[in-house]
Amino acid sequence: MKQNESCNKLLVCVLMVLWAMTHLGSPGLGLRALRRTTGGRRAGRMGQDANGVPLRRSKRGWMWNQFFLLEEYTGTDMQYVGKLHSDSDRGDGSVKYVLTGEGAGSLFKIDEKSGDIHATKRLDREEKAYYILHAKAVNRFTNEALEGESEFIIKIHDINDNEPRFTKDPYMARVPEMSDIGTSVIQVTATDADDATYGNSAKVVYSILEGQPYFSVDPETGLIKTALPGMDREVKENYQVVIQAKDMAGQMGGLSGTTTVSITLSDVNDNPPRFTKTLYEFRVPESNEVGSSVGVIRAMDADIGQNAEMDYRIIGSDGPGMFDITTNRSTQDGIIVLRKPLDFERKRQYSLRVQVENSHINPRFYSMGPFRDEATIKIVVEDVDEPPEFERASYVMEVKEDAAKNTVIGSVSASDPDDKNSLVRYSIDRRTDMDRVFNIHAGNGSVFILRELDREENAWHNISVIATEFNNPRQISRVPVYIRVLDVNDNAPTFATNYETFVCENAKANQRIQTISATDPDEPLAGHRFFFGLAQDAAGKANFSVRDNKDNTAGILTRRNSYSSLQKSVYHVPVVISDGEFPMQSSTNTLTIRVCTCDREGNMKLCNAEALTARAGLSTGALVAILLCVIILLMIVVLFAALRRQRKKEPLIISKEDVRDNVVSYNDEGGGEEDTQAFDIGTLRNPEAIEESKQRRDIVPETFYPPVRRPSVLVAFLRGHSKKRLCVETFFVCVYGVYTRPKYIYTDIFLF
Repeated sequence: MKQNESCNKLLVCVLMVLWAMTHLGSPGLGLRALRRTTGGRRAGRMGQDANGVPLRRSKRGWMWNQFFLLEEYTGTDMQYVGKLHSDSDRGDGSVKYVLTGEGAGSLFKIDEKSGDIHATKRLDREEKAYYILHAKAVNRFTNEALEGESEFIIKIHDINDNEPRFTKDPYMARVPEMSDIGTSVIQVTATDADDATYGNSAKVVYSILEGQPYFSVDPETGLIKTALPGMDREVKENYQVVIQAKDMAGQMGGLSGTTTVSITLSDVNDNPPRFTKTLYEFRVPESNEVGSSVGVIRAMDADIGQNAEMDYRIIGSDGPGMFDITTNRSTQDGIIVLRKPLDFERKRQYSLRVQVENSHINPRFYSMGPFRDEATIKIVVEDVDEPPEFERASYVMEVKEDAAKNTVIGSVSASDPDDKNSLVRYSIDRRTDMDRVFNIHAGNGSVFILRELDREENAWHNISVIATEFNNPRQISRVPVYIRVLDVNDNAPTFATNYETFVCENAKANQRIQTISATDPDEPLAGHRFFFGLAQDAAGKANFSVRDNKDNTAGILTRRNSYSSLQKSVYHVPVVISDGEFPMQSSTNTLTIRVCTCDREGNMKLCNAEALTARAGLSTGALVAILLCVIILLMIVVLFAALRRQRKKEPLIISKEDVRDNVVSYNDEGGGEEDTQAFDIGTLRNPEAIEESKQRRDIVPETFYPPVRRPSVLVAFLRGHSKKRLCVETFFVCVYGVYTRPKYIYTDIFLF
């Protein structure tokens, strides 16, 4: 340790002597920092001031120079920097040296008597390369400046105390496999904190410690390149390369640093796909559905990613169109798909020739090809017990609607496609024939009818026939059978609608009062042709005639000039309608004609009540229903009144006062002046005085109906002594099939 300190001191002294000899130009000055320039103060003419006094410039008798100091001083004593001296210093101790600036007093101290400067601490050039200070000489007693303040610099001399450092550790790089020699991989960079302008402390040289013979590095730039041709990723993919950076230009004694470079060979398509076998064999049941997978094959490719993608295709087959092959892009498997149904009895084995080829071929490696391979696939079809097969996909049968029961209308046929050729049993799916209209012979498949048919009720019947194997009842198949019922002229024509015909009392002879038409549920191929006429038994005494218009319509004409409703208000005209088909069908339809009073233009004004009754007559069922409704309503009213009496807690009339004094108020609006007849107080007080012939103005006039006596029921809601509204509700009554609406009368309470 002491020997090292002595060497450092010696080195410092040598450097200082060399600097002094170089910069001061005189070997006798040694380490002095003071150089004589004038030998004293001299004055030179500089002109005159504003008062004409000559100006003179004073020159300093000493000036400061640069000092040099080695960094990282390791001695025990303070490191000597240099000495300041002024020409004014006579050695009598009257001169005082003062040091100011960066580090003065802390890093650097000066002997104020001798002017010697020492560094108090070890300095690092990488932290600060130089220091700027100021020095001056003053009179110790008067403190007057003997020399002007001068500036000098203390520079820190660099030593090689920093090793090179790489910007990254580790480095990651990729280079394609099979690259040529000299292919650039990555450039590494190391920096040295030492002074690059002084010596070789910061001059870095790169070298490779690990990674030969695969890679090399440029000593000056740090660029790593491939050094070995034909590096194969499939053989070795990752490499660890150690790079060293050494300063002092790589000389002995230099410092060094290292880094690791992880180099990965990226894949290129330099390997063709290869099948693992030349022959693949698959067994598939003949019951496999179209579109299902038959088998999976796979070719191996040493490459990865996009370079390992491949396409499969069939280049030969003894069953064209039976199979197809697709590529699963995630696994690169070849999937054989069934495109047509298999039939063991027809063909039991198939042979395919399949080729595989890379999807992306690199032209650089064509010479390493071909990048394809071929294999043979053998597909064996296995027998499966199949259900019976019908000769047709569907059947259509026709039968006339007048066909007799047990008439055979057609047949179906199915057979067992297996080699054993099992017998077949036929039946009808009763879910498609709920009414059991048809049946089928279990042995031969003949379809016959069980019930009479009616085309007008159902023109088509869609049933399903089931075929079942005798040996295996679970093997069944179905076929749709569409049965069309052919039309037969079995329906007579009738009126197209219910006609409401009237004749005016002042009608003229041969006047048309109605046009009629007919309808027939049958549908002849040539279309309908109807014939109209008057019934023979009514032809001699008829008051009306029928004229056929030859267009499936007919007109009803009068046969005399006038008709009287008093003599006869309703006429019934029998009209015979027949069709032109075979066998001919005819029917007699009665047309009801009412006699009415009309105006001059022939518009009906009034008809006899008998005619109205005949037109709107009620059936027995309707009358019974109306009667039941009335009885139920009466029972509800009686029950309601009984419940109200039970809930009554006090008599209705407490005092003997006239009840008519208690006026009942209600919030319903009256009808004004025109509503005087709607709510007549006298009607309640004297029901016998009602004018039956007097019409209400708030309802529809009942001109055509005889007056009907309407029963009424009074319902009163009274609580305590308060006055309440009395509502007299008239129940609806059915008169000639017309219902009258309820009516409400509000009046005084005169009776309970």
